[in-house]
Amino acid sequence: MRLREQADDEPQMRPVQPVLLLGLLLPAAAAICYPFRHRILAAATAGMPVIAASTGGPDPRPVPFTYRPSLDPFAVPALALAGSGAVDSARVLALSALGEHGDSSLVVIPRPDATRLFGLAEDELLDENAAGLFIPGNLDAALAYLETELAIRRNTGAAVARRLLLVADCAEEAGRIAALLDRHPGAWSTVLLGPWPGPRARVDDDGLVDAPSALAAHLPQRLPAMSRTEARDRLQAAIAHQTTDRRRPPGRRYSSRRT
Repeated sequence: MRLREQADDEPQMRPVQPVLLLGLLLPAAAAICYPFRHRILAAATAGMPVIAASTGGPDPRPVPFTYRPSLDPFAVPALALAGSGAVDSARVLALSALGEHGDSSLVVIPRPDATRLFGLAEDELLDENAAGLFIPGNLDAALAYLETELAIRRNTGAAVARRLLLVADCAEEAGRIAALLDRHPGAWSTVLLGPWPGPRARVDDDGLVDAPSALAAHLPQRLPAMSRTEARDRLQAAIAHQTTDRRRPPGRRYSSRRT
């Protein structure tokens, strides 16, 4: 009788064993598949833009990438800057022309502007003959050089020549600069401070740019800032790495004259 009871109980216990076995296998399978699931997810989402979740608070994750044009001091004929961040932006643009385009451009900075932007003394770099930098005594001398050089290029039909960039406060010479731009369209560029009558990009202390569409299309949303001390060091480094040109271009006789 007792053996029969054990036999009757045995079938009732057998269905429990597969359930226990399945319970042991499921966690192991999940552990094995977990890394593969994440690898598949990572491969599927690679290259997709990052979208910050809206949680109502600050999100430290990066925002989606938005294309902005690179910093190009030659992007427009007259890049006039205003606002509290204008001087910082002008020195960065001048250094960009010297550092990135120094082998193919000539940056003309009148002495007062070189002092304002880089802290140069009155007699500093007077004898410097770096091929990519010209520091005339004042804006009048700078414009005299540019007028002469541009006229020579037009008359001789020079096809290969350094790009010209004037970085200066237009002061009382805005009309003269505008006339020179009109006479030689596309032949040279300017980065201007001061009361320019045309479109101007306003730059604040953080480098944020507010500009009319004609300028905004050629400028990043934020222009980098740089202290005068750092800019001076980078100016010296740019000069040191440029190929020395012993032949001074026409008009450099004005470099040490002040009127």
